[in-house]
Amino acid sequence: MAWVVIFVSAKALKLEKYGVEIKAYSLVYKNRGVNDVLIKILAKTKPAVSVFANVSVIAGFIMMAFAFYFLSNNIANFFVIPSAFSQLTLIIPGVTLVSAGPLAYFLLSIPIVLVMHEGGHGIVAALEKIKIKTGGFAIFIAMFAGFVEPDEEEFEKAKKISKLRVIGAGATSNVLFAIVLGIILLTNPFFAMMLEGIPLFGEPIINTFYELPDGVLILSIIENSGAEQAGLLANDIITSINGIPIYSPADFPSLNPGETATVSVLRDGQALEVGLTVMPSPDDPERGLIGIMRDNSFAYTPVMNFIDWSNVDYNISMFLLWLWMISFFIGIINMLPLPILDGGKFIHIIIDKRMSEQAVKMTMWGIYAFTFVLFGLNIALSYLKSGWFTI
Repeated sequence: MAWVVIFVSAKALKLEKYGVEIKAYSLVYKNRGVNDVLIKILAKTKPAVSVFANVSVIAGFIMMAFAFYFLSNNIANFFVIPSAFSQLTLIIPGVTLVSAGPLAYFLLSIPIVLVMHEGGHGIVAALEKIKIKTGGFAIFIAMFAGFVEPDEEEFEKAKKISKLRVIGAGATSNVLFAIVLGIILLTNPFFAMMLEGIPLFGEPIINTFYELPDGVLILSIIENSGAEQAGLLANDIITSINGIPIYSPADFPSLNPGETATVSVLRDGQALEVGLTVMPSPDDPERGLIGIMRDNSFAYTPVMNFIDWSNVDYNISMFLLWLWMISFFIGIINMLPLPILDGGKFIHIIIDKRMSEQAVKMTMWGIYAFTFVLFGLNIALSYLKSGWFTI
């Protein structure tokens, strides 16, 4: 439906006159003046861009390695530590992204992220004296894309290191932008929830920049529940369930009615551990409850508090969180070696001319297949765990 509105509006406004190519399935805008703009910017920022270009090569390898680690570690978590499994989905407006709020945050974030990404490619191409023929954006029904189109002949003649700098610059610009925005968002308690699911550095950042509570406070006990029979009391603080640390309501694991859960609490500063029988939820008999009313207030308190987010409009706060998430993950995922992503071009440039053309093709298709299976498994396991879900 959204695509119909975009298509009809583009036709009604006669956007073809402004260089927009409109088809039944796509809308593409190309601007041939991008190269001149990039050269003017480069003239004032060349030293910084030179450093950025070199960093982009190193960052490209790091981001690719992190993407592989994230996906493989997530699959392992599904089987070994199910509570730590991060559910993933492709964000497709109108299909997997349907809620009005998140849809608006996504649509506002995408142009910024694309400008950063393609601007990174473009400015480094200008540094390497590779002409950009056109730059612009495209909408393919429910998918968004930005692009800068280098002169193919000049790109092919460029040194291998120059090509790697250009290809790595897009994702690097996204992640650097996410880092800068993330420093600001460290003052936002909701940002800690996003960091929880990120391996390697998520937990250390939370431990450094947020004060963690002892656990979740029990407000009251449900009569005849497993919690009551086990002797839990109001004002007890739940610190773990089945060995899973509990810092906030979001940490509570899924439980099945009838199973026995081990619950650790603090009572007047003393640690206690009890076993209790999980009861079925009155609203959903297949969902298990331990039988308490809990304090659902947010758990994390930022150490840096130079921004009081209680005085910031909720929608602004959520937009910035979405902007960080999309910028960071587009940067990381874009370095996966798949045919349509920068990571595929990055690897191809590295191995090209180091072996026969046929060997290069076979190697690339092997890498593509492995990456596709790894990525696809993450999506499939997410839906296996929760069924079809939307945002």
